[in-house]
Amino acid sequence: MMDVRRADERYPGGDPAAGIETRHAFSFGPHYDPGNLRFGALIACNEERLAPGAGFGEHPHSHTEIVTWVVEGELTHRDSRGHETLVRSGDVQRLSSAAGVRHVERNDGTGPLTFVQMWLAPLQPGGEPAYDLVRGIADSTPYAVPEAGAMLHVRRLSAGERTAVPDAPRVYVHVVGGTVRLGPHELGPGDAVRAADERDLEAVAGAGPAEVLVWEMSA
Repeated sequence: MMDVRRADERYPGGDPAAGIETRHAFSFGPHYDPGNLRFGALIACNEERLAPGAGFGEHPHSHTEIVTWVVEGELTHRDSRGHETLVRSGDVQRLSSAAGVRHVERNDGTGPLTFVQMWLAPLQPGGEPAYDLVRGIADSTPYAVPEAGAMLHVRRLSAGERTAVPDAPRVYVHVVGGTVRLGPHELGPGDAVRAADERDLEAVAGAGPAEVLVWEMSA
């Protein structure tokens, strides 16, 4: 099964008047869709755009693995466990909210900030909150989130380059930039594919470079 979701089908959110523009791939807040609550462990894939000075004030999370991928700019992140970092393009940030944590996310820079934030449901609730930041993750280096039974693959493809998509019970493919062909489907920025029990899939970049995030999930 391959379910294609286009960028223009995402739910709009955020607060444009405050410099926050959000596009949600899954049911979120006032955009409640009982048929689109999750795919495997993934319960949110939000495209966020913050103007300079804009951001999300301190707010709580619990029982969620929050993985952030910065596309452009720098994200200022602070949490109630004492972590304060600047997350840049090419970095993978993960906040395991576990039994509960509060954090702040802001664009304190002078240019625009764009990031993709993905939430995953843990296999077991509770535990102690934890924080991780991988600077400049290399292409094709998998990033494991064992708490959710998931693994993130980052692929930066040159024009016409091919990459295998993992054979797994659930795979979520999100196109960050460029164009990609996945099976019979042509995908552009913001498009995504939810694949279940597919085998031997390949993603092929179009006429220019492309960046793709691929979640491999055990269930």
